[in-house]
Amino acid sequence: MRFYQESAAMGGPAAGGQQPSGESNAMDSISNGPKPLDQLPRLARDTTAENPWPVSVVSQKYHDAVERWPGAWIEGQIVEINMRRASSGYITLRDSFEEISISVMGFRNFVALAKDFRQGDRVVVHGRPNIWVKATRLSFQADDIRRIGAGDLKAQIDELRKKLKGEGLFDADNKVELPEFPSCIGLICAPQARAEGDVITNVNLRWPAVSFKVIHAHVQGPQCPPDVIAAIQKLDADPDVDVIIVARGGGSFEDLIGFSDEGVVRATAACQTPIVSAVGHEDDWTLIDLASDLRASTPTDAAKKVVPDVHEQWQLIGGAIQEMRMRVSAGVDNEIRLIEGYASRPSLTQPQTMLEPHQRFIDQSRQQMHMGLTRIVDDAGLTIEKLQASLTALSPQSTLDRGYAVVQTADGHVLDEAGRVKAGDRLTLTLRKGAVVAKAESALPEG
Repeated sequence: MRFYQESAAMGGPAAGGQQPSGESNAMDSISNGPKPLDQLPRLARDTTAENPWPVSVVSQKYHDAVERWPGAWIEGQIVEINMRRASSGYITLRDSFEEISISVMGFRNFVALAKDFRQGDRVVVHGRPNIWVKATRLSFQADDIRRIGAGDLKAQIDELRKKLKGEGLFDADNKVELPEFPSCIGLICAPQARAEGDVITNVNLRWPAVSFKVIHAHVQGPQCPPDVIAAIQKLDADPDVDVIIVARGGGSFEDLIGFSDEGVVRATAACQTPIVSAVGHEDDWTLIDLASDLRASTPTDAAKKVVPDVHEQWQLIGGAIQEMRMRVSAGVDNEIRLIEGYASRPSLTQPQTMLEPHQRFIDQSRQQMHMGLTRIVDDAGLTIEKLQASLTALSPQSTLDRGYAVVQTADGHVLDEAGRVKAGDRLTLTLRKGAVVAKAESALPEG
C-alpha cells in the first residue's frame, strides 16, 4: 500500500510536486551527471522535474515493493511455454474466463516440474510476483506447477464423486429428514463471516424461539477440511443440536475446493444429525452438497429451509382452528338432525304401535291354541264315548239289566255249574238292583 501511494505521488500536481519552472532548468539539472544516492529524494512525492529519480531507482523501488507481496497459487491455461533451457523457463498463462494473461518464469526446479507440460494445458502454479530490474518487467516467479487439464482438480473431484457415489454415500435412502420445528441449530462458518449473519438474522426473523451453537472454522485453504470435519463431529455428538448448517459465501472453484475433500464428504454422510450444506451461491456445487441431507443455494436459503415461518404457522393454526370449529359444528348439527329424526318416529311418538304386531301374534296364537285344544278334547270325548259303549256292552250289569242274576258261592266265586253246589250251601244272587242270599235245597246237574 505504501508503494502504491508513493508511486501515485510521482510527478504532477496531484503528487504534491512543483510545476517545472522551465524546460531549460530541468535539462540543466539532469545534465550535471548522476547524483549520489543520499542526494536523491527519498520518497516519490519529494521528486521534482529538477530533482527526479533515475530509472534504476524507480525499478529497484518497484522490485523492493513487489518482493513484500505474499506468494499465491494461480490457475490458468498455458498459451506459451519455453522450457528448452535447463536453468530457466518461461510460461504465459491466460485466465480461464477472461482475456487476461500473465508471464510466469522459473528456475531449475521449476523447469524440471514443467518440462512435460504443453500448450493448452490447464495448470495451477505456485509462486510470488517478481520485478526484473533490468527491464522493470513484472512477472510471476514460480516454484511449483500442477496439471488440472484432463486430470485437473475438477476431474479429480469428479472421479471422487463417482467413487463415493458407488459406495452409496449420496443415496437418497441415507438422507435424514429435517425436524419441522428445531429448537437448536448448529452452525459451521468462518469467524465474522457474512454467512453467519445471514443465517442467524433470517432464522430469528422466521422462528425467534430457536437457539444457535456456532463453531468457527476455516472455510478455504488447507486448514478447511480438518476444521470442518471436527466441527461436524462435535455438533453431531451434541444432543441439543437438532440440525447442522455448513455455511460459506461464494467464491472461486479453488476457494470452495475444501468442501469437496473426501474426509469432509465422509463426515457429512456419516453425520446422524440432519445436515444442510449452504456453500457458495446457487451456481456453486461441491461434493458436500451431494452428501448432505439438504442442499441450500445460499446461507439465506438455508435459514428459510431449516425453520418454518412463524407467521405462516400462525396462519396454519388459525386455519386449523377454524376448520375444527366448522367440523365440530357440522357434527353437532348432524347429530341434532338425527335426534330430531328419531324423536319424530312413531316408535317414540306412539310407542304402543310397537306392541300391536306382537299383540296380534299373541291373539292369533291363543285362538289357534284354543281351537287346537277344542279339537283334542272333542276327539278324546268321542273316544271315551266309544270305549264307554264298548264297556257297557261287555259289562255284567248289562246282563243283569236284562233280568239275569249272578250266583256266587259263600267264598265269592261265581257259580257257573250246578254240580258244584250241594244242598244247604249258602248262595248270593246279584240282581240288576241289589242281591239275595239263599240256601240251596238241591242241585240239578245238567242232563
